[in-house]
Amino acid sequence: MNIFISVYHVFRDLFASLKNIKINFEKGANKKLKEKERQEKEEDLMSEALKNASSLSGKDTNKALKDVLEDRKGNKDELLTFNYVVKDSYGKQIKGSFDAKSKNEVESFLVNEGYQIVSIELKKKTKWNMEINIGLKFKSGDLSFALTQLSTYIKAGIPLIDSVRILSKQTTKASHRKIYQKLVFDLVAGESFSRALENQSDSFPRLLINMIKASEMTGDLPTTLDEMSEYYNSIEETRRQMIAALTYPAIIFVFSVIVVAFVLIWVVPNFVSMFSEAGGELPGITQFTLGASAFLSNYYLLILGIIVVLGITYLLAFKNVKSFRKAMQTFYMKLPVFGKVIIYNEVTMFTKTFAQLLNHSVHITDSMAILSKISNNEIYKEIIANTMNTLSKGGKISESFHGHWAFPIVAYEMLVTGESTGQLGPMMEKVSEHFSSMHKNAVTQIKAFIEPVTIIFLAGAIGFILLSIFIPMFGLYTAVEGA
Repeated sequence: MNIFISVYHVFRDLFASLKNIKINFEKGANKKLKEKERQEKEEDLMSEALKNASSLSGKDTNKALKDVLEDRKGNKDELLTFNYVVKDSYGKQIKGSFDAKSKNEVESFLVNEGYQIVSIELKKKTKWNMEINIGLKFKSGDLSFALTQLSTYIKAGIPLIDSVRILSKQTTKASHRKIYQKLVFDLVAGESFSRALENQSDSFPRLLINMIKASEMTGDLPTTLDEMSEYYNSIEETRRQMIAALTYPAIIFVFSVIVVAFVLIWVVPNFVSMFSEAGGELPGITQFTLGASAFLSNYYLLILGIIVVLGITYLLAFKNVKSFRKAMQTFYMKLPVFGKVIIYNEVTMFTKTFAQLLNHSVHITDSMAILSKISNNEIYKEIIANTMNTLSKGGKISESFHGHWAFPIVAYEMLVTGESTGQLGPMMEKVSEHFSSMHKNAVTQIKAFIEPVTIIFLAGAIGFILLSIFIPMFGLYTAVEGA
């Protein structure tokens, strides 16, 4: 009975989530553009600023643009997207897009950045009045490299705003250039670096934003940039190890399924007529193979459609239904071999991030709040929520982790030691290093486990099919010789 109740709750949450998605979609589709009078007023202001800026250079140009950008603060109207074509100082033509209130605002910004404008056009919206942004999220590898560059420029004495400008002009990705330009836009307007990053929170991790905010208080931005670069580089290395370990087995498995399906759909049917003409009773293994072949031949399109629908449903449910996501994550984490990889990776990321926050003097409660936002695992989110509740009652951090199946005993004991000695940050670094090594070993074990399993599956499936065909053929051959 409890199982049926759980299934009911999962589907109820799924349908409610899909309904919310539909409502949000309709709201987004019905958004109107800003009022024409306000746009014309802003265009006049930007045009005047552009005229003033044309006679200025360096800091004066920034000031002219900054004065005009003050009108934008506190204005929550929807921004328009403009596609532009410009030439840089070397005469190279660059295409991109920028979100602004008006065409003149984009023109003023691009001139201020030293570009020669070729064209600026308002991007046409779809009939649903929506824009799909693809590729605006920084990957860990790209983020690590960008932070290293930024730190190097600042150490060389280049101002922050000019350092970001260099990143904007160096990148070959239009999506990244757009993000950098938004950062420059906000920095020119007088925003702090952390605030500029927070305005692009869909592109930059919450952890990075909070670390930058802490470094602005201490005045040691380059050191924080270097540390965060190493942090995201380690994440990227872990991701590449997982991909490298699973790529070959995945290819073998997919190839196995394709080969088996091909044999059953297009090869086995050729023997059906021969067996029918020969008559007699076929072995059970042959009947099974012929039945599977007939089923796949008649319904393979339906099967593919069902697989696609189930896949999409799973992804939507996993993304939008918390109870379903938690149930699946729990299931994955309790799988043999694979579960260890997930747990070790989660513990590594949790302790590494926690150590970074503590070492930058971020308060424990604030650290937990940040960890709860950057973690995608519902089990660890629940532990963090319990920890915050325990801390609010004057308890210790370790109380929420005690005896929990998702937090290894070794990590718990080191957490207790760090808490009691006042060296929680350094101790979390040690835990991170330990479980990072264990994660690498677990990934190697998975690779060693999956490869022979997939090869055995392919050999067994093909061998079974061949055996089911050859057994009756040998019988027919013997019957012909006897006659």
